[in-house]
This record gives sequence, structure tokens and C-alpha cells, in this order.
Amino acid sequence: MGVFINIGNAGFQRARNSEYVDKSDLIAVVNKTINTERCFSCVSRSRRFGKSMAAKMLYAYYDQSCDSHKLFADLKIANDPSFEQYLNKFPVIFLDLSDFVTRYRDERIVGQMDQQLREDIHKAYPDIPLQDGDDLMDYLVRIVNVRHQQFIFIIDEWDAICREFSIGTQAMDNYLNWLRRMFKGGMTMQVFAAVYMTGILPVKKYKMQSAMNNFQEYSMVEPRNMAQQFGFTKDEVRELATKHGMDFDELEKWYDGYQIGDAPSIFNPNSVIQAVEVGRCRSFWASTGAFDTVADYIQMNYEGLRDDIIRMLAGGRCEVDPTGFQNDMSIIRSKDDVLTVLIHLGYLSYDWKESECYIPNREVAGEMVNAVKINNWRVASSLDASKRLLLATLDGDEDAVIQGIDAAHDENTSILSYNNENSLACVLSIAYYYACNNYVVHRELASGKGFADIVLIPRKNVDSPAIVLELKYNKDADAAIAQIHRKQYPAKVAEYADRLLLVGISYDRNTKQHTCKIERI
Repeated sequence: MGVFINIGNAGFQRARNSEYVDKSDLIAVVNKTINTERCFSCVSRSRRFGKSMAAKMLYAYYDQSCDSHKLFADLKIANDPSFEQYLNKFPVIFLDLSDFVTRYRDERIVGQMDQQLREDIHKAYPDIPLQDGDDLMDYLVRIVNVRHQQFIFIIDEWDAICREFSIGTQAMDNYLNWLRRMFKGGMTMQVFAAVYMTGILPVKKYKMQSAMNNFQEYSMVEPRNMAQQFGFTKDEVRELATKHGMDFDELEKWYDGYQIGDAPSIFNPNSVIQAVEVGRCRSFWASTGAFDTVADYIQMNYEGLRDDIIRMLAGGRCEVDPTGFQNDMSIIRSKDDVLTVLIHLGYLSYDWKESECYIPNREVAGEMVNAVKINNWRVASSLDASKRLLLATLDGDEDAVIQGIDAAHDENTSILSYNNENSLACVLSIAYYYACNNYVVHRELASGKGFADIVLIPRKNVDSPAIVLELKYNKDADAAIAQIHRKQYPAKVAEYADRLLLVGISYDRNTKQHTCKIERI
């Protein structure tokens, strides 16, 4: 067994011995690219979305140094026509670039990487000489000419060097030249049947683009036909929930919400697996250096970025144009760039049909709140106060609700125009942020003869009443309650008819005062 070649299938065997969700249909997608113009694949997904697991699966499938029939016999790929055609048919080179980034922090990194690959591959082909002056491509060409067999090259964390070194440094220049030499040279197609790379960021633009413009990209923004091969679907999580006796609704609340291409509901796979293993849902999302960097740009508040983050914390969405991002975290020039970085890192989800981004679930929302607090945003105090506001609402304490809303409105005047009804609705969404823990929060929910401004529906196993909030601008709170009855909003939440709170809230533009009326049904 080598370090970079003939690794075998032990890594994937360990995965199969653990809690494993079948994602082997990815192999069928890659098989279709072998020895075609599309044989160069770059898959970028946020951390903990199964990229390394997929790499283990691929080299276990293709590696000719082992027999993986039993590992794949009960998986989806076994029913694909290409299964036997490519199973254990190739010499596979596997490279995890993060290993080199942690060991070499200067311009030596690419030279060391190329040298160690050559030396290890030579051990697998001792009869084929490694000559002075050879680089990796020289030696691979010599092997292919003698053995008449192509390689498959799998690279995990391809962008680790890009995240560590900036364009213009010697290390990055060396890496660009290495990429061109390996994947854009005249012998590339002769040497490789397929190249498969994973990372967090898509192929870089500017100088990197020319070195890798033959790669097909599958990203969080444009996943093509790999939308469901990374992350868990609802059906897969339901099966796990049943198997482990867990509440699917809780798993959905904590870890669902990613929209990747046409797949509207993708769960964070690492968090789901950890939750079923420990038997409860909580945040498994640890802050990273990458997010610390982005947090600095959030603090700069490009074009009202901070206000958009706050709006998304309240359950809203923001427009984003990801096309201008240079796929380089050191080149951040606009609000769109920061939002796009957050999409690639998994802190936001992207709806390509609407060109909007949003916070996907409770786990990520908690990390966003932490970022808000770390950056000392004024809104942090209103987030802390939202629990008291919800409790006051449930207790029917109208005076306390008014005080809480007054404070929230004053706290967030920088976010929105103060004197309009939409401003009030957005501020209330922020003020009731804590309710997301136990409620599904709907803005403008279709109900009866119209739309309720805000409706809070209790989550499964939550012993709390449903709440319908109607907002009025320059009218009293009684008028808001009357409108709820007139438009028959309670009919929408009929199953909570015996446990329902109607909350009317008004704002007077002249006095800048709120009033509140709470009616319990």
C-alpha cells in the first residue's frame, strides 16, 4: 500500500462500518466523464458536506490494487451499467493538499508535493526508471508509455494552497505552473482517464482560470447534475430518524434548509450523523478561520451588508449576484462577494431561481448570532431580549410587549425606514427571533380572506399556543384584532383553536409609540 498510489479501500471500508448513507450514484456521474472532454471535474462544497467521504468512495471503486466488489454490491452503483466496466480497473493517485499546507508554509510546498508523489509512485513501478530532472508529469508519461494504462487522479482540498497563499506569491505561482503542467499540457489526456478534485471554493478566476478552464465545475451555486450527491435528502434523514428513534422534525429544524441547484431541501450530512450518534440535536458547527476572515468584511458593512445579515436572521432573504466573485477570499470587493463566500462556506443557502440567499437552519443561525455578538452589533441586545418578548406575549402582558417592541424598533432604526408598515414587520421579525426555537415563523401567511402579517406555528412536541400577529400603521391595536377576526385568520390555524393568541400591534407615526392588544382564544 502506498501513500499516494495503491491506497486501497480501507478508508471506505471504515465508512461502511460506520453510519453510512448511500451516495454511490456519484460514481455513475463520474463514470460518464471517463475519457471524454468532460473528464476533469472540480466539485466544491462547504465543509462537512461529504467531500472527503466521496473521495474515499471513488478511490476504493477505481483502485486496481484491491477488490471492492463486496463493498459496493449492496449500493446503488451496483445496478448501474457502468459498474463492472470500471470497478478496480485503474491505478489511482490520491492527494490531500491540506496535509501539505499544514507541513509546508512557504514556497517549498509545491516542490515537496511533486517530489513525494514521484517517489511514492516509483515504488509502485520500480522497473520504470525515475530519471534526474523528471517532474511528476514526466514520470507519469513514461509509465503510461510502458504500461499502456491511464491513471485516475483524485485531489482532496485542491484549494487549500489557494486559501493559504495569495496570488502573486511564489507558492501560488508555483502551484499555477504545476496545475498547468499536469492538467493543460499536451500529454494530459493521454495520462489521465479522469481527474476529480474537491474543495471549498470553485476554480479561481484571473490567472487560475486559464490553468483550469477545462474543468467542469460543480459548486454550491452551480451544482449541475451533482446536486444530491452531497448532503442528505429528506427521505435519507427520515430513514435515519426512524432507525435511531429520533424526531425528524427536530433534525429538519436544525440541519435542513440548503437549496443546491434544483434540490430544494438538503441537510448538512455531518451534523445529522453526529446528532443521531449522540441522540439529540445541537450545534456541531465550530467557527473556522475562514469565517473569522469573512466576519471582518461583515463588520466593514459593504453597502448595508450588516443590515442584510440582520434581516436574514429575522427569517428574510437578500438578493445576491455571485457572478462577480473571483473565488478568492483575499479579493473581497463588495457585499455580493461576502455573501457569495458565505454561500460557498455553507453559512448561507442560495436560491438560483430568485437570485437570493438566506440562513438555512437553526444550527447556522446560531453561528450567525455568535458573529453578531462578537462584532458588538447593537442588534445583539435585541436578540437577547427576544426571549423576554416572547414570554411576555405568551403571558398576555401587553405593557411588557410594548416595551420590548419599542426597544427593538429603536435598536434597529439603522436597518430600515422607521415610518412604514414593512419596517414594523421586519423589526418584529427580529424582535421575535427567539421564537424560531419553538415555532415555525411565517411572514404574510395566506389565511382566511387575506394575509396574516406574522404567524407563529408551534413545532412538533412544543406545548405552546399558536400566535397570529397583525400589524397596523397609524391605527390602534383594536383595529388590528378586528382585522384578524374579519379576515378569519384563526381558520388557518384551526387545529390550535383552543390554544391561540391573537396579537394586534400598532405604530403611530406622529407619537412614535406602539400599542398592543392580546386576545386569547
